[in-house]
This record gives sequence, structure tokens and C-alpha cells, in this order.
Amino acid sequence: MRARAPGSEVRRTVVDAAVAGVLLFLVAYATLEPPGPAFTGPVWVAWLASAAVALPLAVRRRWSLPVLGCVTVAAAAATAFGVVGAGVIWVSYVPVVLAVYTAATVAGHVAAALALSGGLAAPAATIPWLYDRAGIGPADAPASEAPLWWTVELGMVVVPVTVAWATGRLVRWRRAIQADVARGLARDAVAAERLRIARELHDIVGHSMSLIAVKATVANHVAAERPEETRAALVTIERTSRSALTEIRRLLDVLRSDGEPAAELGPSPGTADLSELTDRLRSTGLRVDLRLDRAGELPQAVDLTVFRIVQESLTNVVKHANAGRCQVTVQGRDGGVHIEVVDDGRAPRPSGRRPVGQGLIGMRERVTMYGGTLTTGPRPGGGFRVVADIPYAAGETV
Repeated sequence: MRARAPGSEVRRTVVDAAVAGVLLFLVAYATLEPPGPAFTGPVWVAWLASAAVALPLAVRRRWSLPVLGCVTVAAAAATAFGVVGAGVIWVSYVPVVLAVYTAATVAGHVAAALALSGGLAAPAATIPWLYDRAGIGPADAPASEAPLWWTVELGMVVVPVTVAWATGRLVRWRRAIQADVARGLARDAVAAERLRIARELHDIVGHSMSLIAVKATVANHVAAERPEETRAALVTIERTSRSALTEIRRLLDVLRSDGEPAAELGPSPGTADLSELTDRLRSTGLRVDLRLDRAGELPQAVDLTVFRIVQESLTNVVKHANAGRCQVTVQGRDGGVHIEVVDDGRAPRPSGRRPVGQGLIGMRERVTMYGGTLTTGPRPGGGFRVVADIPYAAGETV
């Protein structure tokens, strides 16, 4: 199931509560002012029955199956005791139709089948009883037409319930297909990136390391007799090894965006370079607050990973977030480091599913390599949040 932002959940709950309120008044009106014989009992009983049928829908998305059971039992009981309006009994089952749809979108096969069975059994058992045994129906209708009246009423309930259930199952199936496609795209992107790295590493190791081995062998055999040739072999080894190291370093810089310049030769960047990175971004008008806490003694590989995660996160802020402020926190802990990048982006999100970016995939791969966790997603009050926790063994230096 797709995760939703808290703000979206609140809006959905408000909408469901409004729908429940509207149905409460609709069911009560249909019970007290029907086209056929009206309910002759106390008015408060009609309102109580209507509330029992309609109000549980306010939490139908959170507890879909319990809500379905509640509204179905309430509608069946109201029908059995005659707290319905003849000719519009189907109105009392509108909440059941909505609850059946919701349950069908989230329940498994067995639960969905039970939901449909209950949604159909309740009206099938109570509506004929109400018409045939309680004598409910048009006063001037002959007795032979009584089955016709309850059959029409029952059909007005059975058909919407069945259609709602089928629609809900179709929606569930489409959501499952979309989730599978998204997971498949993410897996394919990771596999493609790994395959690219494997190919390039194969080329580097296969060519450069083989040349180094050959030249080293030649230098070893002619070192005494031909020192000039030995010196030339050593020069070749030096150049080839430097070139190979440069290519490997560039290859492993998997988080570099397509439009970002290639990394320059020199020591690998780390948390000590984050101040310079944030200073460059401040020149674009983005206010970046950087907080470093116990982050000066990280292992070299972890230090580089921290820098790349912050770098990619800030790049995404500049490109996509339309943010005015960003908070970067790097906090060293016993046996690990915590990274958090939060912005206040205000750009409207485009409709549809957002494509999976290579930057996020690269960050997740780096964090997973250390057995850490990465969490990304929108903030309830707006903006985006990236949180990574990377563990490492004490005394680790690589």
C-alpha cells in the first residue's frame, strides 16, 4: 500500500466525515418521509438508526472491515424492525454500498468474498420479511403483487452492492499492478546501474591491471642489464595505475548528477568539505543552515558517503524544491552517523506518479552497503525530508 502524507489523511477523514453526515440526514429523511408507508415510531428512533447506519463511514478508510460489519448489521436491523421508508429502503443501504467498495479495495480474496456475501445477505434476508410478514407495501396493491414490490426494492440494493464490490476489486487490482511496476522500475534501475559499474570495472581491471602486470614483469627481468628500458616500464606502470585509480574513483562516484561536472583529482571529499558546499549553494539564494556534531572523525569511506548524500540532497533541493531554506544536520553517534536534510519547498507537486530518480537510488545503495537505513518523503507542513543512519564498526578506517 502506498504511504500517504499526514495532511492527505486528514483531508480524506474530513471528506469521509462530511459524507457520513450527509448520509445521516438522507437516511433519516427517507425513513420519515418516504413515498410509501412511513415509520410510525418515535422520531428519535429513526435518527438513532440513521446514525448507526451512516456515521461509521467517517472512519471507513482506517477500519474498513469493522465499519462494513457495523453498517451492514445496523441496516439489516433497521429493516427488520421497520425503521425504514417503504419504497426507498435502498437509501438505508447506501452506506453499505460505500463500505463494501472500501473493503473491496483493501481486503484480500477471502475477506472480500465475505464482505460481498454479507452485503448481499443482509438485504436479501430482511427486505422480503419486511414486505411479506409485516405487511409493508402500497395499501391499494393486490396481495399477488407483494413479491414484485420487495423484489424491486431488493434489486435496488443488490445491484449497487455488487457493482461497488466489483469496482473496488478492480481498483485494488490496478493499484497492485502500479505498485509492482514501480518496484520493478526501481529494481531495474539498480540492476542497470550495477551492470554498468561491473562492465566498467571489468574494462579497467582487464586492461590497466594487465598492462601493469606485464610491464612489471618486463622491468623485473631487465632491471640489471637494461636500466633505461626498466625506467620506461616503471613510467608506464605509474601512468597506467594513476589513470586506473582516476577512472575507478570517477566510476564509484555514483551519485553525481548528469549535469554536474566530473569530480576533480585530489583527496576524496568528506564532512570537512560540507561548509564549502553549502557556501556555494548560498550564492544561489538558498539559505542553508549546516550543523556538524561529532562528525570530524568518521572513517574515510563513511565520510565520503555522508558528503555524497548531503550533496545529492542539496542538489535535489535546488533543482526541484523551490525552497527558501534548508537545514542540514550531520551528527556522529556511537557506532554510526545520522544525516538529515530538510527543506521548506513550496513548489506544487505534479499529478501522477513521480519517476524514480537515479540520485535517490544511488543514495539508497550507498546506505544499504553499510547496513543503514534511508528514509525520504514529503513533510506534513510542506517541503521534503531525507534521513539516513549509517552504522560502522569502531576503529574502521576504510
